[in-house]
Amino acid sequence: MRGSNDALEVIREQAVMLGLIVLISAIFGWQVMVGDDGYWPYMLVPADIVTAWDAALAGDFQWREFVPLLSAAFLHGGIDHLFSNMLFLWIFGALAVELIGCKWMLITFVFTALCGSVFYLAMNVDSPIPSLGASGAVMGFEGLYLAMAVRWHLPDPHIWPMARPIPPGQLALLGIMGLAMDYMGVLGGNLGVAYSAHLGGFVGGLILGSLVVPMPRVAHRR
Repeated sequence: MRGSNDALEVIREQAVMLGLIVLISAIFGWQVMVGDDGYWPYMLVPADIVTAWDAALAGDFQWREFVPLLSAAFLHGGIDHLFSNMLFLWIFGALAVELIGCKWMLITFVFTALCGSVFYLAMNVDSPIPSLGASGAVMGFEGLYLAMAVRWHLPDPHIWPMARPIPPGQLALLGIMGLAMDYMGVLGGNLGVAYSAHLGGFVGGLILGSLVVPMPRVAHRR
């Protein structure tokens, strides 16, 4: 879609996407400064959400108790965690902006982050172990792109600063491989990674890409 010499143009058109990455990175800097106790209330703890839900059903609804369903997506557990998520968020988030615009990119981020939180909550109802990270939303963008690539003929995307365009099928395959790895992680019971949040985000992206988002102007019907 764009050559590597178009960096300034990319920055202008991807300002919202880049702003989101900068915001998440700045929040990580804040995490480092305040320590675990400072950002603990914004992490997703399934047991706490369940307790808040029970209270809401009893008539005591406190919206702040449900903020972690989204705020956890803006937090990260380390610099490597942050870097890997922001790298793939840029790749697939920038594609979303190119194809369907900034509004749908933001909708996708919020919706798939919430889907990831709900899946993690559903599969770890009584867990006191917190979850954090944008991985659910990142997988959401992968699911979104896969659904659009199946639904329409998409142009070969050129993700700055990569040297050449990448066929849509290869990028879609990357999303499928990520989903398969997460599925194996769930079956294997590996600790330390919220695979169910990844799966939830991916499913949310598939739903948006299959049923909701408009056909990109640069795409063609199959």
